[in-house]
Amino acid sequence: MTAGMKVIGLLGGMSWESTADYYSIINQEVRKRLGGLHSAKIVMYSLDFGPVAGLQREGDWQGLTAMMAEGAGILERGGADFFLICTNTMHKVAEEVERVVDLPLLHIVDATGAEIRNRGISAVGLLGTRFTMEDGFYRERLSSGYGVEVIIPEEPGRRAVHDIIFDELCRGEVLDSSRERLTTVIEELRAGGAEGAVLGCTELPMLIRAGDSSLPIFDTTRIHAMGAVDLALGAGPVTIRAGGTG
Repeated sequence: MTAGMKVIGLLGGMSWESTADYYSIINQEVRKRLGGLHSAKIVMYSLDFGPVAGLQREGDWQGLTAMMAEGAGILERGGADFFLICTNTMHKVAEEVERVVDLPLLHIVDATGAEIRNRGISAVGLLGTRFTMEDGFYRERLSSGYGVEVIIPEEPGRRAVHDIIFDELCRGEVLDSSRERLTTVIEELRAGGAEGAVLGCTELPMLIRAGDSSLPIFDTTRIHAMGAVDLALGAGPVTIRAGGTG
């Protein structure tokens, strides 16, 4: 039954807490769909997040592109049929990575955009790192590719979300006070016209669940992982771009 299952490549470690969620979600879903003792075929390369975070702070996105491309090459040599970058922020360099690797990439914004459109929502609030909220790569892809308006928090909210991610969640700390702060930010986004809230950092689902929010939640970790299962099992349409240097 699994002879045709594709091998999923996970480029993780950014942070490892959310990469563990990818691994768990994918395997649980494969077992649910196939039954018995089935699990997913996965190749994982987990980066040391310390140097990654350092290059982000320095704004060395060229260095980060090289790091992502090297990781994708390791996954390809390990037998992956396609790969996921298990973080929203590093999709800032996804298009550059796609130009220099041959392994197809399942883009997190494409998986999320398709889910938003399927649910009939046209405007979302975006929570994530400062890079994800402010740099435009995420908002522009959702807007141009899926017709979704993206609203970001005001500066105090952006600073709070970014700091909670790096100072707490990436260190494995989940605090009730931070959950309350994020639910306040989500409420502000709702007041600004958002019809849903995108948890645009793969650590945020550690802190925010659907019951915590006044808006429908789009858990990008789960959405991305479920898209990987669809692709691996040939169970549904996903958007994936072929890699290569052309």
